[in-house]
Amino acid sequence: MIAIKDGEIIPVTKKRVERGTILIKNGKIEAIGKEISIPKGCEIIDATDRVVMPGLIDAHTHLGIGEVGIGEEGRDYNEISSPVTAQLRAIDGINPLEKGFLYARAGGITTVVSTPGSANVIGGIACAIKTCGNVVDEMVIKERVGLKVAFGENPKRVAAEKKRDPLTRMGVAALLRDALVQAQNYIEIQKWAKKKKEKPPERNLKLENLTYVLRKEIPLRAHAHRSDDIATAVRIAEEFDIDLIIEHGTEAYKIADWLSKKKVPVITGPALGTPTKIETQNVTFKSPKILKDAGIKFTITTDHNVVPINSLILCAIMATKEGLDPEDALRAITQNPAEILGLGDRIGSIEVGKEADIIILSSDPLDARSKVELTFINGKVVFDIKKEKTPF
Repeated sequence: MIAIKDGEIIPVTKKRVERGTILIKNGKIEAIGKEISIPKGCEIIDATDRVVMPGLIDAHTHLGIGEVGIGEEGRDYNEISSPVTAQLRAIDGINPLEKGFLYARAGGITTVVSTPGSANVIGGIACAIKTCGNVVDEMVIKERVGLKVAFGENPKRVAAEKKRDPLTRMGVAALLRDALVQAQNYIEIQKWAKKKKEKPPERNLKLENLTYVLRKEIPLRAHAHRSDDIATAVRIAEEFDIDLIIEHGTEAYKIADWLSKKKVPVITGPALGTPTKIETQNVTFKSPKILKDAGIKFTITTDHNVVPINSLILCAIMATKEGLDPEDALRAITQNPAEILGLGDRIGSIEVGKEADIIILSSDPLDARSKVELTFINGKVVFDIKKEKTPF
């Protein structure tokens, strides 16, 4: 058992606890509060004058499939051989020993979604993983958290380079609709074969992954920057009665009231840095506050390695400079992404029974001078600033 004592605890779901104690047992949070009795033989970590909070969550990255400092050999997130690659799974391209994971742990990020890129109309299945381990299968927290699709410039640009469809926004939408219809037919043929006791159709991995979306087992995760692309993603989701998450959502703030009525969550970012494309010209750190005020469930992302993953807290700080309430900023990188991913019962806050993914910082997390000193995943120290050199 481990006791983290005398720190300022930020549970994110409740008020802060001054000079509180957290007990960790078997990788989970056993108790939290001011008057906690510490059992004999317990390993004690003194957090006096430190801040203790949940491990951070980045809900949209290419961690492990976009390796840091490797160049072309480390870019495994875009399979551009076809515009529709629904059969792909991000888990098959992740290298858990690449340097990006150290960036994550040192930056206090304990869970990420690693997803295929946006070169294709349909990119493949994204997965949620913890940021420490030698074998990715042992790091998985949820293997399927959505099917990646992309609208706008990226699939159009790659198609033009490869001299194939789709070359327009209409073409992107049409290809996605066509794939979903094929998957609907696949489901109906399976039902018919079972009812008639006939031989079922041959297994089709592309269509199989699309059926998870149609059955609402996973959402469609739509890369969409421009407001019109966001609207198209919503339109298609409503046509097929499927769940949707908007990724990036650069111009989501322009249609925030409309998007709020649709009850579609937004993973917003990256906003750190200068715009790199026409569709990101209107990027702003004002977006999180506008989304919050409209009642939209949102989270902040680095889109690592577009922006280094250790900058996640800095992105939250920048949002507070543009009016986002500090507590909402912290929830945007902890509780909110956990809930959007359907993992709110396991991670994202410091509560009894949840997995002990915890970080200890030198001072308030929204002070840019604050440093992550200790990172715990499942109750084990995976980064210690005194023992491990920070890679940035």
